[in-house]
Amino acid sequence: MSSVFRAAATLVGLAVCSCTPAAADPCRVERVGDGDSFSCSDGRRVRLIGMDTPELAQGSIGTAARDALRRLLPRGGSVRLEYDVAARDRYGRVLAYVWSGNRLVNEVMVREGWALLYTVPPNVRYVRRLERAQREARRAGAGLWERGGFDCPPADFRRGRCRGSG
Repeated sequence: MSSVFRAAATLVGLAVCSCTPAAADPCRVERVGDGDSFSCSDGRRVRLIGMDTPELAQGSIGTAARDALRRLLPRGGSVRLEYDVAARDRYGRVLAYVWSGNRLVNEVMVREGWALLYTVPPNVRYVRRLERAQREARRAGAGLWERGGFDCPPADFRRGRCRGSG
């Protein structure tokens, strides 16, 4: 096997592996705004892909989700941002999968029960991982699943369909 072919095969293998980020930009965490968004020290505002958390206006459940993200992304901490197809949301925030070491923060938030799966195509790279994490969290009664925190899903709250206050 030629060295060129071996190198190409290795690159293809790395590209399809979902265990570590394919290509990621560094970010130093400046401030966590809520459970699914934060700012980098260079001014980028980041929205975590594939998950949704209660709004701060929902009361203690929104605060609990924000505090969970703060524990995972302490101020001054270094993370890596991995992008999918759509680069920004309608508010101009960078859409990213966030890696802290070898941990996919988006997945940890869902698995620990602080976030719901929230799929917005075309950004679906880790949807299966996030689906599995949500099933596990719900089954275990983890995080907000234990206290009925998702009785009013964040998307429904934003649309005025319910008024959960946590």
